[in-house]
Amino acid sequence: MTRVKRALISVSDKTGLVDFAAGLVQLGFELVSTGGTAKTLSDAGLKNLNISDVTQFPEMLDGRVKTLHPAVHGGILADRTKPEHMNTIAEHGIQPIDIVVVNLYPFAQTVARPGVNRDDAIENIDIGGPSMVRSAAKNHASVAVIVSPSDYDKVLIELKSNGAVLSQKTRDRLAAEAFAHTAAYDAGIAEYLLSQIPKAEGAPFPDVLTLSYSKQQDLRYGENPHQSAAFYREPSYSQPGVTNSKKLHGKELSFNNIYDINAAFEMVREFTSANKAAVAIIKHTNPCGIALSDSLSSAFRKARAADPISAFGGILASSREIDAETADLITGKNTFFEAIIAPSYSPDAYKTLTEKKAWCANLILLESGELTPISGVEKDIKRISGGILVQDADVQLAQNVKVETVSRREPTESELEDMQFAWTIVKHVKSNAIVIAKDLQLVGVGAGQMNRVQSVRLAVEQAGEKAIGAVLASDAFFPFPDGPEAAGKAGVTAIIQPGGSKKDDESIAMADTYNMAMVVTGVRHFKH
Repeated sequence: MTRVKRALISVSDKTGLVDFAAGLVQLGFELVSTGGTAKTLSDAGLKNLNISDVTQFPEMLDGRVKTLHPAVHGGILADRTKPEHMNTIAEHGIQPIDIVVVNLYPFAQTVARPGVNRDDAIENIDIGGPSMVRSAAKNHASVAVIVSPSDYDKVLIELKSNGAVLSQKTRDRLAAEAFAHTAAYDAGIAEYLLSQIPKAEGAPFPDVLTLSYSKQQDLRYGENPHQSAAFYREPSYSQPGVTNSKKLHGKELSFNNIYDINAAFEMVREFTSANKAAVAIIKHTNPCGIALSDSLSSAFRKARAADPISAFGGILASSREIDAETADLITGKNTFFEAIIAPSYSPDAYKTLTEKKAWCANLILLESGELTPISGVEKDIKRISGGILVQDADVQLAQNVKVETVSRREPTESELEDMQFAWTIVKHVKSNAIVIAKDLQLVGVGAGQMNRVQSVRLAVEQAGEKAIGAVLASDAFFPFPDGPEAAGKAGVTAIIQPGGSKKDDESIAMADTYNMAMVVTGVRHFKH
């Protein structure tokens, strides 16, 4: 008598479940299922054995124990090449299980919900599911394990064309995916539990770091065409931004697009609590324009005016919905943008941005949703050969920094407002970083130079006459007074910097020479 093949199905994500299960039935498989999966299959008219019929033991402890049983794991783990294994399960009345279809409790989605409590999180830690997945993946020489609905169609096609048998190559691939699936699941749980431990109670960084990312999409290529690339996201990340944005229009996102859009978005996000609109224009992760104003259209004009040449082909981010007036300016004379990210777009603005000019056909529009203040302690990760460097992200807000005036002259209220604005921006500029701002508008940038005075010279050169009456922010202290001297000669009237150099006195004296106000923060903002 030919043995009936058996498939065990227990899934939280029921996408495509009924069609896949029906396909297995047509191929002669007997279905075994649990809880909600059993109900879904029965409601669809598909005959299936409940797991309790197999184990002869009821589900218990609110469903925490239902598949942790020899009748399940014996059927999965029995090595079909060993007669003693097959004799043992036969002796105990255990049927072999040929296909295991399992996806796990939605832990990442649960902890990503705002206000989720610890009890809800703990209840969504799956125990039986990972155990079945790992058992099937270990015995993949005989058992196929499927953890993603995206594999259903491929598996059915191969089963139908190959006498209801999957090739070893396919079972190998599915097993690798299964172990990656459980590893990512456990990593997400470990990350959550570590996040619940106050730093005062333990080390801020664990001895073993587990990272879990799921692929969002394959990319055309990396920074350059000869480099392959893909975009991965943290499954539990719930903050607004590129990762959770909705693409509304335009060409496929590239590696550089994503990196630059993120840089632009994080810059305007700094001004979430401001009562003014913020617009940032980015090129190669550095700002070539950023401004605050009462209206979005005014903020765009000011941001683009900082460096119209560099703005051409840049990435634009807005802290407010793009309105029709701003959309008309964005698509105006001598303009071109690769991508825009904003909380939303008015209907008229969307029409303008997608139809007005020829380049609009490819313009990438991302909708971020409403901006929220940066919350929690995010981690910044940098890759080196053979390892990674991990640090707390630099999320300190400028308004939370206490400044001390060290010059003879106190800054004016307008200078203080501009210095806070410039200090916010300089955090996002590659070191050595210098930012010059005036009337809440970026007017000069010096980025990525090997010495600080050269960054000052580049910034004042870009600012030109706009440097007169402007303020300057430096991401780190001035090692020599030549930087403040170059700023003073250009007409800068106030400087904000961390302080802490052995030659601070000389820099302060230089500020006094040019009647500049100088304040120190005691906080450095290096960005390598």
